[in-house]
Order: sequence, then structure tokens, then C-alpha cells
Amino acid sequence: MLSTRTITGAPNWVDLGTTDMDGAAEFYRGVFGWDFEKGGEEVGGYGTFRLGGRSVAGGMACTPEMGAPSWSVYFRTPDADATAKQVEQAGGSTTFEPVDVLDLGRMAGFTDAAGVAFSVWQPGRHKGFDAVNEPGALIWTELYTPDIDAGAAFYGTVFGLKTVTQPFEGGSYTMVYPGAGTSEDMFGGLWPLAQDPVEQEAGVYWLPYFQVTDIDAVVEKARTTGGTVRAERMDLAGVGAFAKLADPFGARFALMQPEPQQQ
Repeated sequence: MLSTRTITGAPNWVDLGTTDMDGAAEFYRGVFGWDFEKGGEEVGGYGTFRLGGRSVAGGMACTPEMGAPSWSVYFRTPDADATAKQVEQAGGSTTFEPVDVLDLGRMAGFTDAAGVAFSVWQPGRHKGFDAVNEPGALIWTELYTPDIDAGAAFYGTVFGLKTVTQPFEGGSYTMVYPGAGTSEDMFGGLWPLAQDPVEQEAGVYWLPYFQVTDIDAVVEKARTTGGTVRAERMDLAGVGAFAKLADPFGARFALMQPEPQQQ
């Protein structure tokens, strides 16, 4: 699972780009209990969502010309410039070149070979998440892509990610974990776009999942505060309950309520 002890290739940050930062901050406060701490001019107003004082995500106001509101997933790299070269060699492209963010770290943005946007964070003073795998924090990620094998090969080349395929009735699910870690460090899954009508309409992307303790209550809260339920609750035996939402401005995210661990 995810850890604040992030390993190269594992997610170490997520952030929200939105056309209404104040409105989004109010929505996520109601849904997850997050507080939003706006940054100063030196970081362009980029702010941090905090859960009990601990950083769980970032956020920034964006103009419509910069793209539709969305969540972005960042993967840890020890060298953003070297990763940029690996992305190009693997058939991806650079959307913004590596750049220093004060002494906080170094970042860059890319698309993979299938056109999926993702970013990297090379930690400086800002290491990444203060909390994961708990209510209100990131617990999982999921890549919707047209070709699972090609996606696994791309991220394997760029980050050294490894895969495990778990069979289930009627199909299988491919999960990824850092090459420097073990299968205990699995942080995401790969899903063929053509097999999910909801996501097929939305297009390729990385979807962040946030943990909750009462998924029905959170879904209802989101629905009554302007959010959209993209996929109603689904239960998976041995794993937990899931739902897919969008905030009032269109940024897509998902919920996960893990099954209680047996003693």
C-alpha cells in the first residue's frame, strides 16, 4: 500500500487544478474535512489541503485555457531531468520541463505513450504526503488506458514499476508497485479503458482514490453539495466499497472504504 516513506516510482503527491479554488476548498472541506492553506505569491498562490494539520494534497486556481479541472498524480523521482529523458525514450512527451519550486523540490509534467498526463516530484524540503491510507487521505490510484501491457511497459521503463495480476471471476486486475519495493507496496491498478463505459467517455487518465469510513455518507454529502456521482457504490469482497465522483467543477476522483481487517 501507499506509504509516507515513498519509494522511487510511487505516488508522493496529488494536486487539484480548478477554475474555482474557493469553491473547491469548501467542497472538499465538507467531503473530507480538509482545510486549505493558500500559498503566497512566491508559489503563484499554490496551496495545500491539510487533514488535522498534515498535508494530503495540493491545489491551485487555473484558467479554462489551462485545461479542464482535474486531479494530477505525482510520482517520486530522485532526478526529474533523468526521468524526462526516460519518458521521451519510452515514447511519452514532456508537457512542462523540470523546474525548481524554491527549495521545496523539483517538478515536471509529462504524458505517457497513450497520452495520459502525469507528473513527477523530486523532493527537496517538501517530501510529499504527511498522511496516506487513512480516512481523508490518498489510498489508491488507477490508470485507465487502452492497452494494459503497453502501459505497464511504459511505467516499467520510466520508473521501474513491476506488476502483479490478480484473477477474479470473469477477468483479472493488474496492479503496480515500485521496483525498489515489494508487492506490499502496491499503490495502483491498470484498467483497460474499453471495459469501463464511464471512463471510456471520460478518456485516459490516472484516477486518485481517497479513503473514507462511511462511503454512503460521503457520496450523499458530495451529491448535496454540488458534486456528481459518476459511478454508484460497488462492493468487492475481500477489498471494500468504491464509488466514483466529480467535484462541482468537474475534477474526477474516487472513494474507497476498505473492508475491516480480520483479527
